Amino acid sequence: MLPTTASKGRGPARSAPPLFGPYLRRIVKWQQMDIEYTFWQMVHLCTSPKVVYQHTKYHKQTKNQWARDDPAFVVILILFLVFATSAYCAAYGESASHAALTITSVVFFHFLFAGIVLATLCWFLTNSYLREEPNSHVVEQRVEWLYAFDVHCNSFFPAFVILYGKQYQYIFVYLNVCLQLVWYLILQVFMISASIFSVTSVGRAWLLSSTFIESTLCGGNFLLSLPELSRI
Repeated sequence: MLPTTASKGRGPARSAPPLFGPYLRRIVKWQQMDIEYTFWQMVHLCTSPKVVYQHTKYHKQTKNQWARDDPAFVVILILFLVFATSAYCAAYGESASHAALTITSVVFFHFLFAGIVLATLCWFLTNSYLREEPNSHVVEQRVEWLYAFDVHCNSFFPAFVILYGKQYQYIFVYLNVCLQLVWYLILQVFMISASIFSVTSVGRAWLLSSTFIESTLCGGNFLLSLPELSRI
C-alpha cells in the first residue's frame, strides 16, 4: 500500500533526507540493526499487514521518511531465502555447484533484481502520475525509491512463507504418494501381463514374494515390495 502523498506548493520543496549512504553502511553492522522489531514486522505481515502500515505512518511522522532506515528486514529475508533454497537443493539431491547456482539465482534474480525493477517502475509511476494537484498549504512530498522497495519486500515475505516454507513440509508426503501410485500402476500392468501370457502360479507367487523395487528419489530411498503394493 502506497502512502498518502501531497504535491508541491508555492514554497521551496523540502529536500529528502539521504537514505542510501547510512542504509548501505548499516548492512554490515549487526549491532545497529533492530532484529526484534524486524521479526515483529514479519509476523504481522502474515497476520495483520495493516498494523505494519500504521507503524510506517508513525515512522514518517517522527523521521520524515516513509522508507525503513534499518536494512535488517532485507538482510534477514535474504538469509531466509538462502536457508530455504539450500533445504530444497538438499531434498532434491543437487550437487554443490548446482545448489550454489540456484541460491544465487533466487537471491539476486528472483528477489533483488525483480524487486529493483518493480520498485523503480512503481516509484516512477507514483511520483509522475499519482500525486495530487498543487496545494499552497502543503509541502511537496515524493515517494522514496527505497520505500517502493520496502513495499516489494513486504509483499514478498508472505509469498515466501507459503511457497518456500509451508510447501516444503509437504514435499516428501507428495513424493511418497506419487511414488506409491506409480508402482501401483506398474503392478497392475504386471498382473495383467501375467494373466495374458499365462505365467504359472508357482512362478507368479515367487515373483510376488521375492521381488523388491528400490528407487532413489530426492535423496531418500523408498523400498517397496510387490506384496505390499498388491494390498493397496
